[in-house]
Amino acid sequence: MSSRSWFSKLLLPWYRENHRPLPWRGTKDPYLIWLSEVMLQQTRVDQGLGYYLRFTERWPTVAKLAAAHENEVLKVWQGLGYYSRARNLLKAARQVMEEHGGKFPDNHEGLLKLKGVGDYTAAAIASICFHRPEAVVDGNVFRVLARSFGIDTPIDSTAGRKQFKELATELLDAKHPGDHNQAVMELGATVCTPKSPDCMHCPLQAQCVAFATGTIASLPVKQGKTKTRNRFFNYLHIAAGNGIYMRQRNGKDIWTGLYELPLLESEKPLTKRSLETALRKNFGQGWTRTDSSEAARHVLSHQVIHAVFWTVAPPKAFAPPEDWERVPLKEMDGLAVPRLIERWMAKEQNPE
Repeated sequence: MSSRSWFSKLLLPWYRENHRPLPWRGTKDPYLIWLSEVMLQQTRVDQGLGYYLRFTERWPTVAKLAAAHENEVLKVWQGLGYYSRARNLLKAARQVMEEHGGKFPDNHEGLLKLKGVGDYTAAAIASICFHRPEAVVDGNVFRVLARSFGIDTPIDSTAGRKQFKELATELLDAKHPGDHNQAVMELGATVCTPKSPDCMHCPLQAQCVAFATGTIASLPVKQGKTKTRNRFFNYLHIAAGNGIYMRQRNGKDIWTGLYELPLLESEKPLTKRSLETALRKNFGQGWTRTDSSEAARHVLSHQVIHAVFWTVAPPKAFAPPEDWERVPLKEMDGLAVPRLIERWMAKEQNPE
């Protein structure tokens, strides 16, 4: 018997008694587990729960999701952020239907081949749905293991990722891999939290190195934070008959597939005069500016968007670029847009 078998012996009874009654708990349906895991990556449960319920109501099976249009999926996802997750959901659902006859692969290797599925998600699905002895390692797991065993190897280093994966695998209860993985994550989410952990109600307290040595606040260790990039977006509100011009973002930048107003990005905030210069440079002479919004600040994981919405009118002979679409105002609500644009639209419809 492993000298570390105490870990699961203490953790599993606690989990079975104290876990939150979330809608994907108690199911072995890989579609539902996959949805929950993808949605909760970089998203709190209280924020993601409503999205999960809306998704499963609209697309209760992988076949239903696979048949959806990308804009539909992005619209229901709207506001959850990290939109590549939504696009990958749709692509993976179609893979399941086209390559696997509508059934999810039942092993780690096969799951990894689905679009957007990484080691963590594959291990979660394999262990919970198919009883595979695959250990998960996410932020909650890093934190629980770093504190329980007093590990100060940076979790964002190659050596750290390897060490924590090996430890998580060693600790895994092979007889109950799904419950074990969910128990570690649940402990990290509800008790062993980043700030103000509830050590007095932790089932591992008696064995916890960080609790014994007073190092809880310093664990886990990270090498350093990613630099935040400031970007300056100048959105052009251009009336076109009974609608306005919109464009769909593409490429590998943020918000791919979502719609936004025509955009001029600048290296620094634009003044009224410099905006007029930018309009002439990009679209020719004859533009008029009638209004502008206060700068809006929108924070992403490693970017801060500073956006100003400029109301402008083009010259009479203006021919819009090919990627601009005239969207009737009554159809605006059907477009999937970034939260930044959603807030602007709400303000336009209900000005104070």
